[in-house]
Formats: sequence, C-alpha cells, structure tokens
Amino acid sequence: YIMGNPPFVGARLMSKHQKHDLFEAWKGHKKIGNLDYVTGWYKKACDYMLNTKIESAFVSTSSISQGEQPAILWKPLMEEKHTIINFAHQTFKWSNESKRKKAEVYCVIIGFSDYKNNKEKKIYDSKGNLNIVKNVNPYLVNADNIMIESRSHSLCKAPPAGIGNKPIDGGYYLFTEKEKKEFIKKEPLSEKLFRPWVGGKELLNGYCRYCLYLADCTPSELRKMPEVVKRINLVRKYRLESSSIQTQKFSNCPTRFHVTNIPKSEFIVIPETTSENNNYIPICFISKDIVCSNLVKIIQFTNLYHFGVLQSSIHMAWIRAVSGRLGNGYRYSKNIVYNNFIWPNPTPRQKEDIEKAAQSVLDARKLYPESTLADLYDPNTMPPELTKAHEKLDKAVKAAYGTKGFETEEEIVASLMKLYKEAIDKENTTKRKIS
Repeated sequence: YIMGNPPFVGARLMSKHQKHDLFEAWKGHKKIGNLDYVTGWYKKACDYMLNTKIESAFVSTSSISQGEQPAILWKPLMEEKHTIINFAHQTFKWSNESKRKKAEVYCVIIGFSDYKNNKEKKIYDSKGNLNIVKNVNPYLVNADNIMIESRSHSLCKAPPAGIGNKPIDGGYYLFTEKEKKEFIKKEPLSEKLFRPWVGGKELLNGYCRYCLYLADCTPSELRKMPEVVKRINLVRKYRLESSSIQTQKFSNCPTRFHVTNIPKSEFIVIPETTSENNNYIPICFISKDIVCSNLVKIIQFTNLYHFGVLQSSIHMAWIRAVSGRLGNGYRYSKNIVYNNFIWPNPTPRQKEDIEKAAQSVLDARKLYPESTLADLYDPNTMPPELTKAHEKLDKAVKAAYGTKGFETEEEIVASLMKLYKEAIDKENTTKRKIS
C-alpha cells in the first residue's frame, strides 16, 4: 500500500523547485503547469503500481477533481497506466490541529490502483455517507470515465459566452456612487462618460459601481477634461510599471480596456463565483447600458429559453460536477462548464413550456423588489413563490431531455456525461471525414 498526505500547493502557487519536481514527474506530458503539486504523487504512485497489486490513497487538494485538472491528470494515468479509482471521499473541509498556525483547506481522498483490481467501488459524499457504485470517475461521481476537456466554443449550437470587461487600470477608471459625484463636480463634462459597472458581488448584492468609459470619446473631447486626462496618465503609468509584457504594451492605448465586451442588446450574465450552499446560481438578464466586469460570464443573443435551461437544476448539476472551486464556492468557467454543457433538443411545445416557466421565475423575483439575488437564493430566505417557480422550470427542462435518467442528481450527471461523450465522438467522426 502507498498512503500519503502530499503538500497542498496549488498550480499557481508553487516555488520554482516544486514546479521543477512536478515537471520531472510528468516528463513528456502536456499542460502540466495547470496541475496542483499533489498530482506528482499520483504519477509516481502509478509508475510503481503498474502490473502489481499495490493500492494507493492520497489526501489531496479538492481542485484535482474539478475544472480542467481531472482530464489533464487522469487521462494519461487511465490510458497509459490502466489506473482505476477504487474509492473516493468527495470534497470536505479539513483543519489541522496546530495551536500556533491553523490551516483550513478543502480536500478529497482518492484510492486508486492497477486495472486488475476488481473490488467494489465506493464513494463517500461530503458528509461521509457511503455509496456503493459501479464506477468512480475523475470527477468523483458514479459515471463512466469521461474527461471534460477545455474548449473555446460550445459543443452544441448555443449562444456564445465570454468574459466581461477587464480594464487593468489600477482602479483609476472605477468609482463608487459617492466618488463619481465628487469627480463630476470637479469635471462636469465627464458625466456622460460614466456607465454602471457590475461584477459578481454587485450582481448578487444589488448595487453597482461606475466606470469611466472612454472608448467612444474623441481626443478633442478628452483634452477639454483635464481631470479625465489625469486618470488616463495614471492608467498609462500603472500599465507601464506592470511585470506583464502584454500589459506594458497596452499602455500605448490607455483609454481602452484590456478586454472589452459590451453587447449591443440585452444579455445574460452568470456570476463567476457563488456559494456552494445555494441550490441554484442566480442568473439574470442585464441591460446593454451596463458594463460588466470580468468577474461575470456574458452570454449574448439569448432569450427566455436559454435563460430557462441555464437556470435549471440540470445545468446546476453539471456545474456541481465539473466546475472549479474557489474555497467553498463554485467557479463558473466558459471553456469547461458552459462550452461542454449538452443542451436539450426540445419540441416546439417543450420549448414553449421552458419559456413560460422561465418567465415565472423572473416574475417571482419581481414580487420582492427590495431583495437582492443573494437574499432570494439563500436556502434560508428563498421565497416559496420562487421555489415553486424553479420546481416548475426544472420539470419543464427535464421533459426536454426525456424522462429517463434525469430524476436524481446522480442520474442527471451520468446522463449528461454520456451525452457529452456521444457529442465528442460525433464531432471527432465528422473531423475525420473532413480530413
């Protein structure tokens, strides 16, 4: 047996020495820079275990079973080393017993071995409840060994998703309500340049900040506003002093955001990070007049049907299974979560039912105009009208997928992963025919 509790160091937090160790362990493999330090122990254990009866189990950072890491970690181990997962404990919070330096981290425990081991498979959920299952896959759920890999475009015919605006401005273009008013007093001509600014926190907690949006402003207009020019100079200086070569280059156009994504019509926004305590991630429509930060995902060219599917428990089950985490919250990604999500193929009647149910959710929210999305979607304070509307929406979306295999969350995840595998196989077949 090999047992261990490897050092908990994230992919972006390693020292040069640790990074060197990890690349040595995974020599010849791709995308290793995106893996946590503990994955080096998995690779070395599998090297030792090959064609033996040795079994291994490690306490590990939970992120190796979330987001993009499962495919990078387990695809070579399962294909080259014939590795299987025998048991797993899903994400739980672990605290050390030190009196001097307390540490709290989110962990998983994974037991694995050579393919010749035919023991029954076990999953312990986050509360420690045991489930005997047919298979434990890289996301530590009872489903086939399917790897969800990063992709730049949706696997289905879905509206394109992107990140919000990324100013890289040192905060010089962002203002609170009070700061905006004070700035306009000093520079009255700047009033027309301010636009509401909404990120994840603002969206969930019902407030906005403001950004000084200069992309449409002519040089002659800017020269009439010395206070605005001062801000431009500060942004240019901030970018020039950055350690990033790309950011330094962007100092040549200081009136522009580093990333600009401003839709020309109403669009859907999804907060990038939300609490795992919520049954649903609150999703909503946003006016084209609002500028969103890069802490939300923007989905353009949408309607009630798209909102309904994305706000359903089906989509939420997919998020829980494959999304990354930030602490104990979900981290919604475009390339892993959204672009790999398999949409239903509804009949016209089913699509209409989803649209009606989606509108019911929006109508239920409007009954509580003083409540924020954080208030409305906290399980302790979620209004009964909104709960009922979501139940109606879930039922309509499930019907569009078909009744079989979409009852429990475990069934939903297994079915979506099966549909994902079918879609990938179909895409690869088409590519081979074209080539």
